[in-house]
Amino acid sequence: MMDRWAGAVDRDTLRGALLSPRKVALVGASADPAKTTARPLRYLRRHGFSGEILLVNPGRPEIEGMPTVPSILDLPDGVEHAFLMVRADAVADAVVACGAKGIPVATILSDGFAEAGEEGMARQQRVAESARSAGVRLLGPNSIGVIGTGRPGEGAFAMSANAALEAESLLRGRLGVVSQSGSIIGAMISQGASRGIGFSSLVSVGNEIDLSVGAIGALMLDDPRTEAILLFLESIRDGASLAQLAQAADTRGKPVIAYKLGRSEAGRALAATHTGALAGEDTLVSAFLADLGIARVRSFEALIEAPPLFIHTGAPRGRRVAVATTTGGGGAMLVDSLGTLNIEIATIPAAVRVTLDSAGIEGHGDRLVDLTLAGTRPEVVRDVISGLMADPSIDAVAIVVGSSAEFYPDLAVAPLLDFADAPKPLAIYLVPAAEASRRRLSEAGLAVFRTPEACAEGVGAYLDRRPPRPPCDTDPAGLNEIEAILAGAEGEALDEVRGRAVFAALGVPGPQGSVVTSEEECTAAVERIVKGTGAPAVLKILSAGITHKSDIGGVVLGVEDAAAARAAYWKITEAVARARPDARIDGVLVQAMASGGVAEALIGFRRDPTLGPMVVLGAGGIFTEIYRDSVVRCAPVDRDIARAMIDEVRGLRIASGYRGRAVGDMDALAEAVVAVSRLAACENVTEAEINPLLIKTVGEGVAALDALVVRREK
Repeated sequence: MMDRWAGAVDRDTLRGALLSPRKVALVGASADPAKTTARPLRYLRRHGFSGEILLVNPGRPEIEGMPTVPSILDLPDGVEHAFLMVRADAVADAVVACGAKGIPVATILSDGFAEAGEEGMARQQRVAESARSAGVRLLGPNSIGVIGTGRPGEGAFAMSANAALEAESLLRGRLGVVSQSGSIIGAMISQGASRGIGFSSLVSVGNEIDLSVGAIGALMLDDPRTEAILLFLESIRDGASLAQLAQAADTRGKPVIAYKLGRSEAGRALAATHTGALAGEDTLVSAFLADLGIARVRSFEALIEAPPLFIHTGAPRGRRVAVATTTGGGGAMLVDSLGTLNIEIATIPAAVRVTLDSAGIEGHGDRLVDLTLAGTRPEVVRDVISGLMADPSIDAVAIVVGSSAEFYPDLAVAPLLDFADAPKPLAIYLVPAAEASRRRLSEAGLAVFRTPEACAEGVGAYLDRRPPRPPCDTDPAGLNEIEAILAGAEGEALDEVRGRAVFAALGVPGPQGSVVTSEEECTAAVERIVKGTGAPAVLKILSAGITHKSDIGGVVLGVEDAAAARAAYWKITEAVARARPDARIDGVLVQAMASGGVAEALIGFRRDPTLGPMVVLGAGGIFTEIYRDSVVRCAPVDRDIARAMIDEVRGLRIASGYRGRAVGDMDALAEAVVAVSRLAACENVTEAEINPLLIKTVGEGVAALDALVVRREK
């Protein structure tokens, strides 16, 4: 991602020109109504733009009764925003002309840029350089445009080629949308309209040649109509600007909710370490968004339906949800969906039990508030929801409404309107279609869902969201020592000896050993270890180019005497020579086998070029990637976050005294996670991993049994 040229246009000018200009130019506008380039003029007129529209077309003197000018340079002064609908190879010149006319912002509809291979990438670079020199801020290329749904003179601005704007009117609302997909803008409009959900502004960012998702979202925050920002992401191209958006949104109390494509890791090249496999793109993205306080939903329906759960509601203290229902089957579906997300169903509070008893509703259970058999009554629904909202142990409330939502809406739907401004979120799942009730509730600002799965997901996203995490201390002890170790290495990957030295400098110890290069040296080293420690030795090939040594026969365990040492030495060297004849071998590392461990862990570090440094904790050993039992956080982390990470790894529960087993030194494990995460301060380290890390019993600490560090290419 290129550097932004933020100084070209001041913030107020940029915001006004991008989202609510008063004078726009359609460059390349067509007189043929069937063409895409004819749409923006039609849509601007249809949807209430009250500013001045100017047309640029060298081949026609007028379009739709409006005069044209042959070039951008022939436009009058004062144009704030130009929509460039010309050939890709003409865009750079058009941008230069915009700069010459003092036009601060241009949106590029044209395609044929970075998505079109090397030639397109070069063309995009030329456009960017032209804009930087001309002082013009760019949206796109491949941007379908900008849509504002305000009233005429109050934000109405539909300068877009999206066919969804053929609709006679646009539903106004309080949600801002920034999408990397142009077609999704239209889907949001139509899907929202069918639910009674409107938007304030919708922007298609395209290739993000300049203005990014984060930068545009931050400008939307200044709009008092916008109470939440929704992001549709295909990738994260500018993590820094997204972080700035998240912080600004949190300061203003406006939630940011994201849907991110690419949950599958198919096609993603794995890094050299287990960490690279465990911390795939989607895992990193989830950790990154969570760290920023951006709620992530995993279905498109939840992106549209869930936002009211986040608006003007306090932060949750736990994960306890109260569920009421007017239909047993519908209530069971929602409870089941919540359970798959490990969300606790709250017990019925005493005050609500009194309400139920007073209403003659008998036989209610401990958790689900089932109003089915007693018949739905508005006063009972209202009192039950009020009681659930008032209980301090409940973090969110959900209600499932059956057929009465469609045929008798005043019974169970109308009472819910009283909770539009409740301090806790109310999630409503309507089992029947009940479109009239759905629109009525949505237009009141309530979260209404069409499926139990989307309802549960929306509630889960609310419960999981936390404020942006404040920065942790990033300066590890031994930073200078680590830099010296890196400087003395050859190649990208450090061999195990140097890798161990890096972790030792961080305060994570490991067994000592010696490097041997002959059978005689190996035999002597093994005899010293056995005699000195009483423990057998382990032999490992030493090569910076071989990361998974055991996979190619590069490790032999339990070597106890001279004969075994000779056999192990030749076994290792011959196996590695066959498997990796190209690898540089620096010898064989001989160490005492560690004992007394309760469990094994993996601690990894990875520096993503877009998302930044990450730390990974998982169950260790050779089957780490198979079990995929791991957790990722943005680095660095503090002790509390490290302990929370430990609690999430199922394979590490064995070290908590499971079924009478010894208790592991989890404090030492947490300190090791914190220490490794502080590699974030070492810009020259791109990956690092300890696997396995032996967790000893309480008070005995941990030991790094293998170590790998990958440094930045010189």
